[in-house]
Amino acid sequence: MAELVEDPNSIPRVVSILSSLLQRVAERNDAAHRIPAPHHTASAFHGLTKPSISIRSYLERIFQFAKCSPSCYVVAYIYLDRFLQRHPTVAVDSFNVHRFLITSVITAVKFVDDICYNNAYFAKVGGISLMEMNYLEVDFLFGVSFDLNVTPVIFNSYCSILQSEMLYSESPSAPPRLHCCLSEEESSSCQHQQQLAV
Repeated sequence: MAELVEDPNSIPRVVSILSSLLQRVAERNDAAHRIPAPHHTASAFHGLTKPSISIRSYLERIFQFAKCSPSCYVVAYIYLDRFLQRHPTVAVDSFNVHRFLITSVITAVKFVDDICYNNAYFAKVGGISLMEMNYLEVDFLFGVSFDLNVTPVIFNSYCSILQSEMLYSESPSAPPRLHCCLSEEESSSCQHQQQLAV
């Protein structure tokens, strides 16, 4: 995790790495024109228009105003992966990625950090109404079957994925990557990667 955090006053590297990974996944799914199936959980997160703020700027905004620990972003990534594994018809794209991010981060903050802001504050940070924030949080919790515990082994496996992503993004001659994430069943070995279940 140390490689994912630099100066405690600056935006942690995990924010830029996670935003880069999710940007690539969203662009790939946008290009594939995947439309979420008529599934209640998918429709809750799907917006009518693409937000004008970039994924990176959105995550940086969350970090700037929510002041959650860098560990929360790793845990949010784990939760998002759990959600997508349980709902293989759901695709992360430009219409839903921001809602997934604010919801997975608020869920992670409440589980990981000792102090966190309330849903009204997170709704303002995320640019959504309190009613929508509450609705998304409940849908997300049911979507992950309230499976919020993260073992040290799982946490370290996802840190390794993000560190690998960091090395990839810093390499100018790296070939295009198709795989972004591990399933939790495979995460202890950290050897076989599969696409984010989108």
